[in-house]
Amino acid sequence: MSNLENTQSQMRKGVLEFCILSIIAQNESYPSDIITKMKESKLIVVEGTLYPLLTRLKNAGLLTYRWVESNAGPPRKYYSMTALGQEFLNELRKTWEELADAVNKATKS
Repeated sequence: MSNLENTQSQMRKGVLEFCILSIIAQNESYPSDIITKMKESKLIVVEGTLYPLLTRLKNAGLLTYRWVESNAGPPRKYYSMTALGQEFLNELRKTWEELADAVNKATKS
């Protein structure tokens, strides 16, 4: 992998948690729905990355889930935000905006 590809990959990983929490904050979400929304935004995430991250966020108290029966197979796990998760997301959003502003100021010609 070239230096550019490695840097791009690291930048994407840095915003992955923020994006996933933002998606779940909008609506209770099933993992495949999260993957679809991420792909639509050109942020590719695979199940092998998503499921451990969802588990970590749940264990941290930021997410909760419920099982929903499915007509097309096994029950599905739908994730939603906790109050703590919403507070955490609000802080991430604030940090993101400050960082984006700083980068924009630093890179203006």
